[in-house]
Amino acid sequence: MYTHKLPRSAVALAFVLGSSAAVGEGIYLGQPIDPAEIAAWDISILPDGTGLPPGGGTAFQGARIYAQKCVACHGENGKGGISAALVGGGPITGISGAQKTIANFWPYATTVFDFIRRAMPWQQPRTLTNDEVYALTAYILAQNKLIRENDSMNAETLPKVRMPNRDGFIIRFPEKL
Repeated sequence: MYTHKLPRSAVALAFVLGSSAAVGEGIYLGQPIDPAEIAAWDISILPDGTGLPPGGGTAFQGARIYAQKCVACHGENGKGGISAALVGGGPITGISGAQKTIANFWPYATTVFDFIRRAMPWQQPRTLTNDEVYALTAYILAQNKLIRENDSMNAETLPKVRMPNRDGFIIRFPEKL
């Protein structure tokens, strides 16, 4: 029995001595991140529009982009397909995601922009230009009758869109509004 403890003790002692030397030098994993690399991923949009990029688009422009890049999943006119419906929807009566649409669930139009920009199209996220995202956002908002068909969405106009469920959420950062 005693002979089994000696090798374990030696291993433990070597580990302690080796790790203390490593801690003394510090832990240096990876390499410093360049601010330009951080900026490429720092794309958050706040409800008040802070962080919205330059650009703009209309529902008319968005209809063409929607037909090319969105209809296969979200169906004709955003009524639903293999992915969730974006248009319509009555009051939410349960927790089912299938009941949620842009008009009855999302609290801010800026959140719609943020989500499209980050995640769509699902097979190629972050490939849309800012103008395409503004145009798609305008198209979806117009389909839900939240803006007029000829309204242009940009960093100035998008935060002004009043979503029907705006007061249905607890505001996480009230001081930012």
